[in-house]
Amino acid sequence: MKVLHIITSLNIGGAEKLMVDLLPRLKQRGVEVELLVFVGNRTMFYDQLERDGVKITAFAEKGSVYNPLHLIRLYRFLKKNHFDVVHTHNTAPQLFAALAAVVCSVVLCTTEHTTSNRRRDWKWYRFIDRWMYSKYSRVICISDAAEHNLREYLGCDETEKKYLTIYNGVDVNKFANAQPLQGFHAEKKIITMVAGFRYQKDQDTLIRAMQHLPREEYELWLVGDGERRGELENLVASLGLNNYVKFLGVRGDVPSLLKSSDVVVMSSHFEGLSLSNIEGMSVGKPFIASDVDGLHEMTIGAGLLFRHGDDKQLAELIKTLMVNYVLYKQIATQCLQRAKLYDISKMVDGYMRVYKHLSGSRFL
Repeated sequence: MKVLHIITSLNIGGAEKLMVDLLPRLKQRGVEVELLVFVGNRTMFYDQLERDGVKITAFAEKGSVYNPLHLIRLYRFLKKNHFDVVHTHNTAPQLFAALAAVVCSVVLCTTEHTTSNRRRDWKWYRFIDRWMYSKYSRVICISDAAEHNLREYLGCDETEKKYLTIYNGVDVNKFANAQPLQGFHAEKKIITMVAGFRYQKDQDTLIRAMQHLPREEYELWLVGDGERRGELENLVASLGLNNYVKFLGVRGDVPSLLKSSDVVVMSSHFEGLSLSNIEGMSVGKPFIASDVDGLHEMTIGAGLLFRHGDDKQLAELIKTLMVNYVLYKQIATQCLQRAKLYDISKMVDGYMRVYKHLSGSRFL
């Protein structure tokens, strides 16, 4: 079975992380898998996939992912190479693959990675989206909320079977058994958030929460990078928190960073099903998340939720955990047990079932 995945780039993000986790495991299951990226600048994820033996084709090293030349390149690539399934991620690949499918015969599948996106705010764009999704044989959503919201947006009822949910997953054992940073001895309680600095994320609320915590006792680690880094650095400076908030950048030792932390937080405006969420719950530390779509269903009954944008409530939850050892251990244990429900092996099983169905009985 030959499966092609198409994504905008291999910069740091949830969809990109899915490629790193999923594609090598599909290879291990006997799938002949390739990856096509519109902009193939070298990143940590790019290097990791190459080390894992995944064939990568890049249309360009830089430039816009919406370059119309990518559509022509994609058409030629699909005509030249036969794939049993073409699987897209992110807006530009989704749209360009649907357009290419008009003139070349391909079986399309896509993954919907969030519960919302900016184009859904443009009422006129809904007609384009309805046409685009109509070209796909399967639309995989990474959470129940993501599927519900997409169906509602497109006006699909529950009888439309091509929309389904396959939860994102992570290698839970890798995080659960990780070792703390070598030689690290914390003088303060460490709060950590791992997420790209994008409009979807809400590091701002977590930064503001630091105002309400004793500065001599707490330190915040922000892991990631992105277009909003300057804004966040300015916010930290304006609140006088430069000595208490550390920007750690993109890291390859996230399991160890999380293991060295006291509390893991995910503050977002919305999510699909955050891989960082599951990773944060896998290390045996309490997890706190904003009460929004994509985080609510994953966290409730295991970790703790705070009202979206409520920095004071977030700070109070952190302080409560740090003074109540019994609650701390209870929440940490619940989070690890919840994470095990989202182990990556279950995710791979789900994708394999979709590919086998789309490819025909010869692969069953």
